Amino acid sequence: MRLNQVTLPCTDYAASVSWWQRFGLKLIVDSPPRYARFECPAEDGEEPATLSIHQVEAIAPGEWPAVYFEVSDVFIEVGGRCMAGIHPLGEPERKDWRWTEAWYRDPAGNAVCLYTAGQNRRFPPWRVEG
Repeated sequence: MRLNQVTLPCTDYAASVSWWQRFGLKLIVDSPPRYARFECPAEDGEEPATLSIHQVEAIAPGEWPAVYFEVSDVFIEVGGRCMAGIHPLGEPERKDWRWTEAWYRDPAGNAVCLYTAGQNRRFPPWRVEG
């Protein structure tokens, strides 16, 4: 099984479409004012995952859901997004669980994380075997 699609709520369609494009996703379905779908960058030979936004009246405040995008180097990716006007909530941080993370909020307030984990994403030293 492979996760392929995530849909997030949005309250300002145009602002959200613009933000996700500047974040680095490719717009592939544009159905204003209610729905858009984007392709995520993919490695050579990989099928790209997709992310959608769907217009809602309001979003309940909170920390979840959180969407994680794995990249080779968080610091390089954060710099590229800053050049496009997308700034993280703080500096990238190296975490105790051996990931480096940079957090963002999209225009609807959804939590978005760019991270680098390498082998530690699936094979941390504390992985449960069996």
